Amino acid sequence: MMMPLVIVGHVDHGKSTILGRLLADSGALPEGKLEAVKRYCACNSKPFEYAFLLDALKEEQSQGITIDAARCFFKTARRPYLILDAPGHVEFIRNMVTGASHADGALIVIDAKEGVRENTKRHGYFLSLLGVKQVAVLINKMDQADYQQAVFEALKRDYSSFLKGVGIVPRAVIPVSGFQGDNVAMLSPKMPWYQGPTLLEAMDHFQGMSGAQKAPFRFPIQGVYKFTEQGDERRILAGRIETGRVQVGDQLTFYPSGQTSRVRSLEGKGEAGYSTGLTLEDPLFITRGEIASKEGDPRCAERLLVRLFWLDKEAIQEGNRYFFKLGTQKVGCTVTEIRKVFDSVTLKGQEKRTIQRHEIGEVILDLEETIACDLSTEIVETSRFVLVHGYRQSGGGLIEAVLDKQVQGEISLITPEMRAKQLGHLGEIFFLYGSDQKNLIDWAQKIEKALFRRGVMVYTSLFQPHARETYFLLKEKGFVLLLVGEEVGMDLDSSCCLSFPGVDKNIPKQLQN
Repeated sequence: MMMPLVIVGHVDHGKSTILGRLLADSGALPEGKLEAVKRYCACNSKPFEYAFLLDALKEEQSQGITIDAARCFFKTARRPYLILDAPGHVEFIRNMVTGASHADGALIVIDAKEGVRENTKRHGYFLSLLGVKQVAVLINKMDQADYQQAVFEALKRDYSSFLKGVGIVPRAVIPVSGFQGDNVAMLSPKMPWYQGPTLLEAMDHFQGMSGAQKAPFRFPIQGVYKFTEQGDERRILAGRIETGRVQVGDQLTFYPSGQTSRVRSLEGKGEAGYSTGLTLEDPLFITRGEIASKEGDPRCAERLLVRLFWLDKEAIQEGNRYFFKLGTQKVGCTVTEIRKVFDSVTLKGQEKRTIQRHEIGEVILDLEETIACDLSTEIVETSRFVLVHGYRQSGGGLIEAVLDKQVQGEISLITPEMRAKQLGHLGEIFFLYGSDQKNLIDWAQKIEKALFRRGVMVYTSLFQPHARETYFLLKEKGFVLLLVGEEVGMDLDSSCCLSFPGVDKNIPKQLQN
């Protein structure tokens, strides 16, 4: 199956040159393409550049920057690829996100001389929020850095550390020269100190749809079709299988309606990555937007805690209304609370009530209808969403938690800030994890007593995956939660996760104070 990849990076760091060289050196260029580009360069008195092989729009060659996500296809011995060459200029971040949202993996390009720039970091963070975790980092223009290992190692350390902070561990960091072809399709003798994969090899090591096929079945319904011209009474449910597999005879449950039936027939391939149709044994009334599943049921939600990136010039504020789109679902939503805003370059968080363009926010959304979804820690494909304002995709991100719907009759005038002032502390969640649960429980209970004696509204519990929503609600109401488990079971800030792998008999001194 074809694998979509996106290549991103700061403007002029050499993305198009690398891809042009990759196509040329791997023998993947269409017949006559190279000659046509050379003729164009000659007619316009320009020196030939490999970057021009990727220019899908004339505007790039006339302005010197890519202004759309150019698409190219090529094939290796392992599989075919669709590569999206996304723009690097800050004004075109929206185009970059559009390209990345369709990708199963990403190539991030860094100029060896210019180093890590703001947009380089911004692209990495946005890839994380789009759920793209298969990443290879290319330190380009090594020829201009005299192929020095020290330059490569410093950039590798710097950017790998940043990516770790946003939840990405690169599959490979490769020193390359798109202009000279070093380490693109073949290992370069000019950098004998590097013994890792070439760009071509790193791409072939990416995991395709096989991982998605092993995940629980998710089939968002795009439409229901009926063909009666020749007496065909079948109602065909059509859509794209995001994860998992399905076959005739499988029992499906549709969410959020909860209806169930067995698969009578398949009109195409029944595995992740394929668009197909199926019919059911029972005449259910299924509509666009429902998600079919077999096992590991999705969640039904009207209130969500999300982490999103914002692309619109007009800032997002509490009380704003947008359309929320996830898969084939589209419902109205209101921004109920902006909990925290993060700088997409420095990763620093701050308490703000608006999210500006290119910033990241932790936000609570109230939906006008019930939707089906998964959490980002469970199935990314059905956790990824966009917010639409008018006809523009203004932002997007991942679902972190499903929250209890705010009680409609709630008339409390006490805000979280007022509770914090009265109690002397904010709500928080701490996760205590390690291999010896008996001693962990003992520690947690002692810590709980110590905090309670100091006037902290504290609550201790064994971690239960199905209770995530309750934990976040208690945090919102001002509770400090101590959750005990064998491993971190929630997407929390690392400072809130306390690891005790050895489990000494005594509580650490820093926790006794």
